[in-house]
Amino acid sequence: MATDKARRNSGTKRNAGDGAPLEHGAENLPSVIVDEYNNEIKDRDGFIGDRARKAAFQEKIDDWRKQMRKAGDDPLGDAPTEELSKKQVDKFLKGEDKEAAALVMGAIEDFAGELAEVLGRYLGQRIWKKTERIVVGGGFRDSAVGELAIARAGILLKAEGHKVDLVPIRHHPDDAGLIGAAHLMPAWMLKGNQAILAVDIGGTNMRAGVVELKLDTHPDLSEASVWKSMLWRHADDSPARSAAIEELGDMLKKLIAKAEKSKMTLAPVIGIACPGIIEAGGAIDRGGQNLPGGNWESEHFNLPQALAKLIPEIAGQPTFIVMHNDAVVQGLSQVPFMQDIRNWGVVTIGTGLGNAHFINKSDPADGESAGKEAA
Repeated sequence: MATDKARRNSGTKRNAGDGAPLEHGAENLPSVIVDEYNNEIKDRDGFIGDRARKAAFQEKIDDWRKQMRKAGDDPLGDAPTEELSKKQVDKFLKGEDKEAAALVMGAIEDFAGELAEVLGRYLGQRIWKKTERIVVGGGFRDSAVGELAIARAGILLKAEGHKVDLVPIRHHPDDAGLIGAAHLMPAWMLKGNQAILAVDIGGTNMRAGVVELKLDTHPDLSEASVWKSMLWRHADDSPARSAAIEELGDMLKKLIAKAEKSKMTLAPVIGIACPGIIEAGGAIDRGGQNLPGGNWESEHFNLPQALAKLIPEIAGQPTFIVMHNDAVVQGLSQVPFMQDIRNWGVVTIGTGLGNAHFINKSDPADGESAGKEAA
């Protein structure tokens, strides 16, 4: 049900051609039904998803390092855990110092146990009960440590009797957050165009990109890829909300210019991935507290409308903007590779644990993509 804020911020809805109106944060998308996202299960310690966020893995490493220091030397050296990059931790895991590798392995085992427990809680809920596969994205997945933790959590889930596969997302997580935006749009909006603009907004970075669709050879968007992208680490600048929107608009204008110079035809649409609960009219109901400048949840602010004022036209056509939750959008990038099943979910391991659950509209036995292997 729409909130009062959503009704205040609602604009004209366009028809998708199959009877479903195009709206922000929609349940009914071209290929899937989004039957849940941003699940916020709590226990006595708070949101259970916090136990499987990226910082939780760092805490596991730190706990092991403290224990090692009590008995002698820390095999990971003197650098604080929060300053260790993913590449450095991967290097410890694969390096010749077996004590350092064993310490990282211990943290992986502990974190995998937490992740499996959290996912087990999700799978115990009505909407998730029939889940056949869970895709894992987010920045943590983009590392050897992350992939090993995902694989171990998958084994632990099966050992607990859950008949579900746990797989890393196919695309690089940064690209997935842009590519998924193409799946927000019905086919008629993309037809005859080579690419779309996409935006992924997070608590640390803003990323904008041109997603090349490749519809002529792969109409299911299975070969869609990021042609050009720009990244702004807004956390380093601490901008006001208005300044952040202006910067995002400038990034998009530069990408439009690059596409025009290369004679790449852009559809007059922008897909946005954003944290939080997204209302039909484009308001952020909750979950935007970490976005730059604050107050993104104000009833007087509407991100799609603000961006449309900066980019009123693309290729001479009025700009149409669709926004959805960032975990939903990242999960949508996986749609072409999930056609052999019906019920599936996504979790994104980053600042928090994003999550969404999907039901494919096509029956696995009917679709052309049925039988494709999972990522």
